[in-house]
Amino acid sequence: MVRIAGSGLVLALGLGTLALGVAGLSGGGRASNAAGAPSAADAGKPLDAAGATGAGEGADAPGVPGPPGPSAEPSRAACEVSARLVPSCGAWWGVAPEIFTGRPPGRALERAEKRMNRPADIMHVYHRGDELFPTPAERAIARDPDGRRLLLINWKPSLDHTWEQIARGALDGRIDRLAAHIVRTFPEKFFLTIHHEPENDVREARGKGMTAADYAAMFRHVVTRLRHGGVTNAVTVMTYMGAPNWASEPWFEKLYPGDDVVDWVAMDPYVDHRVHSFDGLVNKTRPEFPRWPGFYRWMGERFPEKPVMLAEWGVFERHDRPGFKESFFASVRREIGEYPQIKALVYFDSPRAPRGDTRFDTTPGGRRAFGELARDPRLNAAVPAG
Repeated sequence: MVRIAGSGLVLALGLGTLALGVAGLSGGGRASNAAGAPSAADAGKPLDAAGATGAGEGADAPGVPGPPGPSAEPSRAACEVSARLVPSCGAWWGVAPEIFTGRPPGRALERAEKRMNRPADIMHVYHRGDELFPTPAERAIARDPDGRRLLLINWKPSLDHTWEQIARGALDGRIDRLAAHIVRTFPEKFFLTIHHEPENDVREARGKGMTAADYAAMFRHVVTRLRHGGVTNAVTVMTYMGAPNWASEPWFEKLYPGDDVVDWVAMDPYVDHRVHSFDGLVNKTRPEFPRWPGFYRWMGERFPEKPVMLAEWGVFERHDRPGFKESFFASVRREIGEYPQIKALVYFDSPRAPRGDTRFDTTPGGRRAFGELARDPRLNAAVPAG
């Protein structure tokens, strides 16, 4: 058991779980394949997949990763962690590992941790529809004695119902079954985002049931229903795409469900040919949208008290610039200190993302620079030494 100095918070790591006691704490969230990969059905987005393997409750938990090795985990200063999983010093480091490879989540994470030469703080998995989560494999990942991993669970409640229908109770039975499953099997804290990147699913036409306001009502209803069912350990995350074109739509502000049902705000930005630095990633602007200040700036003004997460971020391969990933990862390390509201970075690692290869280690220089970034003290202070 680790007691974090200066706080009434206790992190019990007996089985690699994060059991948070908050006495005296001030302050205070696609079709699946075996690796948690999104399906091609959602290829219009950077990725909108379900990380569930489709395995039922009785499935085995293969490939649970062990420690990457004694040299992989740098020393970490003890930090306070709030009831909403906000680290007081540094930021969480996470990964959605080897997406679109078909590998089981435990094996994919094990390989990714070895490739980046450090353990992940956050494991990003995807679910859709009536899948129950966390699965046995996901629970094993969270509870690995050497892992101390948090789950970021990305759930799209339905592909067959409109947001308006869900908000009016069409899936209440499904939500209640999920709540009972979580209460019964997983008391640990975890991040939960609901129908992430909703912007390009918005249909403002009357009667479609898919307006921005419908999304906000759906998100609120799902969270409220889960809480009513006893799920008090979900830290909720509102995840935007992070793109200027959608953020400039007149309905954009209506997407937000409300402070009482959102603990973190997140974006999913990707490094395309127009992005050359970390600031260009988190503050994307376009000449055709002159009033848009960039996502991080907007979040700082709109949600000054909310922690910010990069729930997905990735760098696409540039075959004409083989050294680009190396230089970009170096820019993240140089600039990350200028963005104190960012409290979690979760890399999307895939050889076959819809717009390219986001693996961080396609070149020796890229792998080296990514490893240096991953081991930066500002991204290692969040988790106390075991």
